[in-house]
Amino acid sequence: MTLQQLKYAAAVAETKNITEASHKVFISQPSLTAAIHELEKEIGIRIFSRTNKGVTVTNEGDEFLSYARQILEQTALLEERYKGGETVNPIFSVSCQHYSFAVNAFVDVIKAFGGKAYDFTLRETQTHEIIEDVVHLKSEVGVLYMSRKNEDVISKLLKKSSLVFEELFTSPLHVFISSDNPLAVKETITLEDLKPYPYLTYEQGSYNSFYYAEEPLTPIDIEGSKNIKVRDRATLFNLLIGLDGFTVCSGVISHELNGENIIAKPLALEDKMTVGIVTRKDAVLSRYAELYIESIKRHCNKKK
Repeated sequence: MTLQQLKYAAAVAETKNITEASHKVFISQPSLTAAIHELEKEIGIRIFSRTNKGVTVTNEGDEFLSYARQILEQTALLEERYKGGETVNPIFSVSCQHYSFAVNAFVDVIKAFGGKAYDFTLRETQTHEIIEDVVHLKSEVGVLYMSRKNEDVISKLLKKSSLVFEELFTSPLHVFISSDNPLAVKETITLEDLKPYPYLTYEQGSYNSFYYAEEPLTPIDIEGSKNIKVRDRATLFNLLIGLDGFTVCSGVISHELNGENIIAKPLALEDKMTVGIVTRKDAVLSRYAELYIESIKRHCNKKK
């Protein structure tokens, strides 16, 4: 296996077309096809499926390419530093639950390394996908929480997947509500107080169990509650305002990103949640990931 073969495979995955990829890497189409066949034979998997409409990446190929891209990125950084090569476009991805401080840290990375061109990805996504993204190196860093109710299951899953969880902070439970919500005048909110209002939670798709929930309380924990599931943070905050809804969270919020009309109030429970970062146990983090982790720790410390 050579670096050149990895570059060829990455070009085919990017263009999804052998002819276009051959032009991109400056070799003939037959030579590129032969190089990909040799690589697949050597590693014992099919990286691509070939159809009349082009090529698609297989599940095995997707995992292989995630490693290949990391190698190519590190190689480019070495060449840039020691061979005086052209500056490479930064490539970096994060997968996280819906936390404003995770976004703030991502902004810091772009400001530090963005330059004239870059390829950065921020996925605010479902819990299971966060873990899968880090396992398959689609993202270098994941951000999620654990509590006493899901800790055993999530910890075992992370250990099985060779992932490491590093605590950022531990917080008592809070609720996010609109500043116009009738409960906004209370210093502390009880479960009984919440019964008349819609409980907004993030939908988890086919992994829609409590262990993968983004909220440390289920609708069952709030007797007689009304539940609305959403997929994105903007929709959730709009419904907090429009329906006097609420969600259960750590209480850490960025008014710069989310405005002044969403507030956090302590929930009258002894439960806590621990938010942390997830990385691969054997991964060498890029400078972008290192800065992201440094930045997210700084933003979390500001909010404590």
